[in-house]
Amino acid sequence: MTVLALPVSSRDHSQGLETAAVTLVEYGDYQCPHCAEAHQIVRSLQQQLQGQIQFVFRHFPCPDLHPQAQQAAEAVEAAAGQGQFWQMHHCLFTQQHALEAADLVEYAAVIGLDAMQFLRDLADRVYADRVQQDTASGIASGVNHTPTFFINRTRYDGSWDKVTLMSVLRQHCEVPQDQCFDHRT
Repeated sequence: MTVLALPVSSRDHSQGLETAAVTLVEYGDYQCPHCAEAHQIVRSLQQQLQGQIQFVFRHFPCPDLHPQAQQAAEAVEAAAGQGQFWQMHHCLFTQQHALEAADLVEYAAVIGLDAMQFLRDLADRVYADRVQQDTASGIASGVNHTPTFFINRTRYDGSWDKVTLMSVLRQHCEVPQDQCFDHRT
């Protein structure tokens, strides 16, 4: 059994309550077509399991396979620097076919970012270390492809189609919270 090497903390980008019965962590790559598919599935699961799930996204760009993934991850972090992580996250997965620098700047404008600050952050690679920290934590956790999911700190290697993943998450949600693995430590 592989466990999450770096526990979920305030450094992470998360949606949902920290006290939720289930924490779902995804290591993903913005240029990976499987991650784009997983993005839609996770969004649907979040809607169906409101209040019962905390979702955390961590970067794991695979530049050998996806040459624009690193810059895309840095762009999402630049958006996070302006309080718009989830807006850019969603935008890049829905516009995965267009991740050139000019496209990223266009998306930044669409979601209302300060374009000059965004461009400076990308040019100066301000968030490269942040992306590398996520990648390093993924490697330490045994991640070797995207998407890779962890449920309450334990790596989930089963099918992540919507029906199967929903069933697994519901099983975790049905366990009384005081008997759940403490996923916040």
